[in-house]
Formats: sequence, C-alpha cells, structure tokens
Amino acid sequence: MPDVLMTHSYHLPNDPKQLRKMQPYPPLGTLYAASALTAAGVSVAVFDSMLIEPRSGFVQALDKHKPRIVAIYEDDFNFVTKMCLIHMREVAQELASVAHAKGITVIAHGSDATDHPEEYLGHGVDYVLNGEAEQTLTELCNLVLQNRQPENIPGLIYRAADGGVVRTTARPPKNPAWVNLPTIDRDLIDLAPYRRSWTEAHGYFSTNMVSSRGCPYRCNWCAKPISGDKFHLRRPEAVAAELRTLKEDYGVDHIWFGDDVFALNHHWIAQFATEIESMGGGIPFKIQSRADLLSEPTVANLKRAGCAEIWMGVESGSQKVLDAMDKGLSIADVHTARERLAKAGIRACYFLQFGYPGEDWNDILETVKLIRTTRPDDIGVSLSYPLPGTRFYDRVRAQLGSKHNWKDSDDLCVIFTATYTDEFYRAIRDALHAEVASWRSPETEHGNASALESQWQRIFKMEPITKNPHAISFQAEDPALSPANGGSAFVSLDQFLASPMEV
Repeated sequence: MPDVLMTHSYHLPNDPKQLRKMQPYPPLGTLYAASALTAAGVSVAVFDSMLIEPRSGFVQALDKHKPRIVAIYEDDFNFVTKMCLIHMREVAQELASVAHAKGITVIAHGSDATDHPEEYLGHGVDYVLNGEAEQTLTELCNLVLQNRQPENIPGLIYRAADGGVVRTTARPPKNPAWVNLPTIDRDLIDLAPYRRSWTEAHGYFSTNMVSSRGCPYRCNWCAKPISGDKFHLRRPEAVAAELRTLKEDYGVDHIWFGDDVFALNHHWIAQFATEIESMGGGIPFKIQSRADLLSEPTVANLKRAGCAEIWMGVESGSQKVLDAMDKGLSIADVHTARERLAKAGIRACYFLQFGYPGEDWNDILETVKLIRTTRPDDIGVSLSYPLPGTRFYDRVRAQLGSKHNWKDSDDLCVIFTATYTDEFYRAIRDALHAEVASWRSPETEHGNASALESQWQRIFKMEPITKNPHAISFQAEDPALSPANGGSAFVSLDQFLASPMEV
C-alpha cells in the first residue's frame, strides 16, 4: 500500500467555461510533488480528479490505497488553479474532512492554501505548505511516517495544541534544486481520458510540460505566492528529451508549456531549438510570453523549435493603464511582436483584462483599436482580479465585500468597484470575441459587420449609464482626452474594415 495519496481539487465539470473549451491538462504540480516523494523513497499513488467525480472517486481511492497521508497539492503551473477559485476550495475542504475523519494526516499546498491557511486548517487539513514545497513535503512526510512531530521545517503552517496557528520561522523554501528534480512519472495517472477528450473535441492530443518556474517581472496585479520573483530554468537538453519522450512513447501531438514566462533567456531558446533539431524535430507547442521578449532571433529560434502559438500578456491597449499596472511594456512592443510572429507564421494571441482601477472609456477604446489594427489570432478576456499579496489587492481591499474569489473561471465579475458594471464589461468581452472570431472566416467577415456594429453601438449607448459613481481611480482623468474635446472617439467597424491592416 502507498504511504501517501496525492490529489488535487480541480474538477473540469465544476468549471463550465473550461468544460466548453475541453482542453484538459494533467496536474503537473501534483505529479512533480509525487515524483519528488518517490525519489526520496516514499511510496505514492495519485488520485486525479480532473475528469473523475472528486468526492466519490476520492473515497474509493482511500478505500483502495489506505494511505497514512493525503496531500492535496494544487498545480503551480496552471493559471486556472492559481486564481483560487471557490469551487476548488470547497472540494479541497471536503476531501480533507473525509480523510481526516478516517484518521489520515492531511497536507495542503497551493496558492489559496498559502493565502488563506486558516480556511484549510479549520476543515480537516493538518499542515499547509508554503513556497516551492517539494522539499518541505518530503521532509514532512518522512517525519509523519516515523511518528515524529515536525519542528522548524521551512514553509510549514499548522495548528498548535492550544488551537493557535503556528508558522515556522524559517523562510519558505525557493527549492533551488527544482531543476534537478526527476522527470515526472506520467504513469501515475491515466492519460487515456485526456487523450480521448482531446481527440474527440479537437482531433489531436495535447498535453503539458514546463521548462521553467517563476517570473521575475513585477506587474502589481500578479500574485506569486509560490515562487515569488525567483525564476529558474531546466536544462534545454532535459526539456527537449522530455518532449521527445512525450512524442515517441506517449503519442502526444501537441504541447502546452505552462511556464509563466517562456523565452526569457534568449540563449536558452537557441540551445533548445538546436536540441530539438538534433533529435529530428519536435512537435507543435504553444507558450505564454511577453511581447518585449520576442526579438527577431528569438522568434526565429522559437519557430525552429516548433512553436506554433504564443499567448502574450498584452492586458490593455492603453499605455496609461499598462504603466499603472507596472507592466513594463509599451504598445509599440505589441505591434512589433505581432508583426514578427505574423512573418514567422506563429499564431499571436493576447491575454486582455478590463476594469483595472483608473481605466476609462478612452482606455477601452484604445484596447479595441489595438485589437483591430494588429488582428491577433485569438484573445482571452478577463476582468482585473485582486489577489492577496499584490499592490493591486492592497489598493482595493477596502472595497472588497464578502466575495473575494470567483466561483469558477467564467464568473467574470468585478469584486471591487470598477469604472463600469459587470454587464458592461461582459458586453465588451462578447463583442471582441465575436469580432476576432469573424476574422477566421474572411468570406463571412463583411457579412457579419452589421451584427457586430450593432453590438458595438449597444456598448456605446451603455457606456454612460453603466458607470459606477464610486469607482476607484488612481490617476486623474485628463479632460483633453474626452471625446467631447477631440480625444479618442468611437470608430465604427465599417471604418476599420475599409482601412488597410497593419499586419
């Protein structure tokens, strides 16, 4: 029987938006932790709740494996799990309570557990792990299995005998040996349901891997409860070897690199491309990166390695908003990156967010303009989301009510007082998605122009009546930018369709 049962709380059917997309990826964070335990001589089994009903399946797994320890270990490499969704917390608490009632020691790790340990310690969890916690997890499990009490293990939170919360004094580990962790054992879970879901929905099988951990940039809305600002890379030859294994041994057709920021080290990218070529070529992959990292040599090397799609954190078409976010990015960077990717034949996709404090109608129009002039291949639209530990969160904390988290990734509501109402932002999201989708079918683009124009005219009419009178603003509005004074004004879809595109 395994000593430890690893699991996580993300269940795809609990997230309607992601269920519609049907792009399930295995829980890499859980698998890395399980592999670290195995390398330390601890026997492990994994209950993967991604596509299996978590509650009944977990009880069956407990009865089957009879573990001494359960570790609920969230994925550090998936933006959905990093959002600290309420349904995930509820599932984690329920699983922990079930295991605790059976006398099993319960450990929890993840962004939400790090931010709100009391929420977990009060629902069956015995220990919460902070930081990059594979080493902490290994040390703790060995002590528990030896019936010894943990002392000052770095990054540990637990309840004392008197009911108080104890935080070990040592700093949470940054796990500098992560690059040397063993390659994850994907046979710990069943990949068949993932393959079936992907091929039925998309006609190919995609899975995930990572080449790095962490991000050194300091956007003031981005929470980093696990890695902080530290960034470290695996060796390019090790990443290429893992990709080859996925291609040859598992029949994978496509890879999503779950790195927070890919292509940060330009020399690494060149070496990685050379490694891929030396093994006879790789498979298509998509990444997340920044526009200002995509120099001409880097784009060429990414293409050489097999990169087919890049999602860039563009966020806004307004330089004012980007500067307020401490993004460290210019609108010119976005234009340049889009042009380079188009020439290389790599899909360019934008992450956008609306509702950041101080963003006004003119800023929104600047974002619409950027989308129309650069024509990304796809977009993802979200609303500014305050997470604990960020400057953004501290600014809006006083306006947060009882709801501090979205229930699922399609909740799309502002949980502070933004410039406009949720209805207004959702209307913009829908119009932008419809417009970008229309570009994929050139023969229908002009035919859809009338319907799209109606959507935008509705938004134009909604704008003055959906403003929040008590919205937070950190930058005084410049009257010279208002449409009444000749500033940014609404430009019709017909005008954009009649103009030559920059890309």
